[in-house]
Amino acid sequence: MSDATAVAAAASSKDPAVGLRAVAALRDLQESLEELQVTSARDQGWSWQQVADALHVSRQAVHKKYRRLGL
Repeated sequence: MSDATAVAAAASSKDPAVGLRAVAALRDLQESLEELQVTSARDQGWSWQQVADALHVSRQAVHKKYRRLGL
Protein backbone atom coordinates (compact mmCIF):
# COMPACT_ATOMS: atom_id res chain seq x y z
CA MET A 1 0.00 0.00 0.00
CA SER A 2 1.55 3.29 -0.99
CA ASP A 3 -1.25 5.80 -1.63
CA ALA A 4 -1.84 7.52 1.72
CA THR A 5 -5.55 8.03 1.06
CA ALA A 6 -6.09 4.38 0.18
CA VAL A 7 -4.08 3.29 3.21
CA ALA A 8 -6.10 5.51 5.52
CA ALA A 9 -9.33 4.11 4.09
CA ALA A 10 -8.07 0.55 4.44
CA ALA A 11 -7.30 1.15 8.12
CA SER A 12 -11.03 1.11 8.83
CA SER A 13 -11.65 -2.12 6.91
CA LYS A 14 -13.75 -4.77 8.60
CA ASP A 15 -11.19 -7.33 7.38
CA PRO A 16 -8.45 -7.46 10.03
CA ALA A 17 -5.83 -8.55 7.49
CA VAL A 18 -6.48 -5.44 5.41
CA GLY A 19 -6.80 -3.16 8.43
CA LEU A 20 -3.64 -4.36 10.13
CA ARG A 21 -1.60 -4.07 6.91
CA ALA A 22 -2.87 -0.51 6.62
CA VAL A 23 -1.91 0.26 10.23
CA ALA A 24 1.62 -1.03 9.56
CA ALA A 25 1.84 1.06 6.36
CA LEU A 26 0.65 4.16 8.24
CA ARG A 27 3.22 3.54 10.96
CA ASP A 28 5.97 3.36 8.32
CA LEU A 29 4.69 6.55 6.70
CA GLN A 30 4.58 8.34 10.05
CA GLU A 31 8.17 7.33 10.82
CA SER A 32 9.36 8.56 7.42
CA LEU A 33 7.55 11.87 7.77
CA GLU A 34 8.84 12.39 11.29
CA GLU A 35 12.43 11.75 10.23
CA LEU A 36 12.02 14.14 7.30
CA GLN A 37 10.68 16.90 9.55
CA VAL A 38 13.22 16.34 12.32
CA THR A 39 16.00 16.58 9.74
CA SER A 40 14.46 19.76 8.33
CA ALA A 41 14.09 21.30 11.78
CA ARG A 42 17.69 20.51 12.75
CA ASP A 43 18.97 21.81 9.40
CA GLN A 44 17.13 25.06 10.16
CA GLY A 45 18.80 25.38 13.53
CA TRP A 46 16.12 24.04 15.84
CA SER A 47 17.36 22.72 19.16
CA TRP A 48 16.58 19.20 20.30
CA GLN A 49 14.29 20.75 22.91
CA GLN A 50 12.26 22.58 20.24
CA VAL A 51 11.91 19.38 18.22
CA ALA A 52 10.92 17.43 21.33
CA ASP A 53 8.34 20.02 22.33
CA ALA A 54 6.78 19.91 18.87
CA LEU A 55 6.59 16.09 19.02
CA HIS A 56 5.39 16.04 22.66
CA VAL A 57 8.29 13.86 23.79
CA SER A 58 11.36 14.46 25.93
CA ARG A 59 14.51 16.01 24.52
CA GLN A 60 16.40 12.88 25.47
CA ALA A 61 13.94 10.62 23.62
CA VAL A 62 14.12 12.54 20.36
CA HIS A 63 17.90 12.92 20.54
CA LYS A 64 18.36 9.20 21.21
CA LYS A 65 16.05 8.28 18.32
CA TYR A 66 17.74 10.55 15.76
CA ARG A 67 21.39 10.83 16.84
CA ARG A 68 22.20 8.05 14.36
CA LEU A 69 21.52 10.59 11.60
CA GLY A 70 24.34 12.77 12.84
CA LEU A 71 22.02 15.69 13.41
